[in-house]
Amino acid sequence: MKDPVYKLVELTGTSPNSIEDAVNNAVKRANKTIKNLSWFQVIETRGNLLKGKVHHWQVTLKVGFLVES
Repeated sequence: MKDPVYKLVELTGTSPNSIEDAVNNAVKRANKTIKNLSWFQVIETRGNLLKGKVHHWQVTLKVGFLVES
């Protein structure tokens, strides 16, 4: 393939444990239905609080994958 073409999708992964787990959860789920995952870019990190403590992480990312010919 001389000039590859990529597509981007935006996902939001979540985890009660960490930012990394939220990213991994999103990538793991996307990998079940999207072929040729190549890279990701974190767009936004946020979470919610409960009783003054971090309760849940939410990480929005763009995932790129190769478009097959």
